[in-house]
Amino acid sequence: MVINPPMQIGDALVNLGLRHGGYLSGLKMYSPGSSGTVAKIFGPAYTVRMVHASDKTSPNPPHHFVDAIPKGSVVFISQPKGLISACWGGLMSTRAKKLGAAGVVIDGRFRDIAEHREMNIGLFARGLSILGSNTFTRSSELDVPVEYENVEVDEKVTITPGDYILGDQDGVVAVPVSYIEECVRLCQERLEIDEETKKCLDAGEEMGPTIKKLRK
Repeated sequence: MVINPPMQIGDALVNLGLRHGGYLSGLKMYSPGSSGTVAKIFGPAYTVRMVHASDKTSPNPPHHFVDAIPKGSVVFISQPKGLISACWGGLMSTRAKKLGAAGVVIDGRFRDIAEHREMNIGLFARGLSILGSNTFTRSSELDVPVEYENVEVDEKVTITPGDYILGDQDGVVAVPVSYIEECVRLCQERLEIDEETKKCLDAGEEMGPTIKKLRK
């Protein structure tokens, strides 16, 4: 898949009928930071569903979830809502990077931000915490569909294992596998139009007529 910016992919998915374009609102790029060399993450989703530590009925994974990260994947952690504790930390990213993870997205909180930036690993999350996960959460199911809530629009986006996750400074988007081919086609068309639009604007042409002419 062509690695277009998330904003182009989001627009393409909206045009294909996917409400809000697979955008995962509320995530921030915490690592590598503004001075880092890695500004983008891209890869198929490896999902981890966390549950409350007190939950004794949900399944237990056969091994530590970090040890099962496929090379080239984006780790997507789904943390229970309403917690102020972290569910990811520096040691986990150390192992994830060793296994070749393409990045980490946390629907929740993490800690050890300095360690992550030193590792230059791409990491997105809803927020930070000083609290570890041990007494608050545990991993349950691996590589299962999880839901991400876009709070502002009261919408849940389902992340299915293998969906492509792309993130940069502008945000994070999830691309369902069934949309990939058409999404690539539309993104390429839009890229060519945007490049031509910029040439016109650089030459001093007005925005209105230029948009009308090129974006039919």
